[in-house]
Amino acid sequence: METIQGISQFNSPEKTILTIGTFDGVHIGHRSILNRLINDAKISKSKSAVLTFFPHPRMVLQKDTDIKMLNTMGEKKQVLADLGLDYLIVHPFTKEFSRLSALEFVRDILVGQLKVRKIIIGYDHRFGRNRNANINDLTSFGNTFDFDVEEIPVQEIDQVSISSTKVRKALLNGAVETANNYLGYPFMLTGVIKKGKGLGRQIGFPTANLHIEEDYKLIPKNGVYVIKGFFNDQLVYGMMNIGFNPTVNGKEKSLEIHFFDFNEDLYEKQIQVMLIKRIREEHKFESVELLREQLEKDKENSLRLIS
Repeated sequence: METIQGISQFNSPEKTILTIGTFDGVHIGHRSILNRLINDAKISKSKSAVLTFFPHPRMVLQKDTDIKMLNTMGEKKQVLADLGLDYLIVHPFTKEFSRLSALEFVRDILVGQLKVRKIIIGYDHRFGRNRNANINDLTSFGNTFDFDVEEIPVQEIDQVSISSTKVRKALLNGAVETANNYLGYPFMLTGVIKKGKGLGRQIGFPTANLHIEEDYKLIPKNGVYVIKGFFNDQLVYGMMNIGFNPTVNGKEKSLEIHFFDFNEDLYEKQIQVMLIKRIREEHKFESVELLREQLEKDKENSLRLIS
């Protein structure tokens, strides 16, 4: 898959089968649409393409800074590439872009720049200045500019919407296994390892502190999770605490990972971990020794689940 940064940078000579959307999570509901897109492109000897926007339009138009996404842009690229998509076009969303008329968007961008042969889009899709054009207008433009429009029925769109909501709700409730079932893959967290206070090493459980730069990334409910990751093509398991480390009066939320049978230096390296299961709430223990004893139990429980 080729990622194109900005519509103006797209210069493929071939026609495209295109869909437009956020596709946050790229979950099983999204995949039914994307697989149809990719198959149609192969049959018609075209290129499959997704046009998405960053930042999220709500962040720009509604100043909705509290919106939390299931994927960072890097994670979304990773999942889409695995599906076999040809092009991911990521366009910067601005107020100026939102003021394009429907005609300008279709004529200059979809047809003129992206060479669209067919658009697969939801029945409720709206576009153009003030979002005043709908699927009927798009079909009319298709007749004028010679491209097809396939409407995704209400049932499928509702499924996608419900799935996104369900994934977020499940993660915020700590139900990682449920979220993973909706996603079709393990929920992932990607970040850089930073140095911590070193308490974990003192009690026999050295931890890697995962710092996620993207503040829009959804973080699951506080607690202890079984996780896995790949390092130099080696599968490594571990456990992660999301929370405030109340036993040592922690003030800031952190994501601390203890890997099993793994002692490579990860500081300042970017890593990605996948969540498997939440095994308990975060607790404040009366002493560091009691915390250590609980961590031993957590490790036993985690290894039992992994095996």
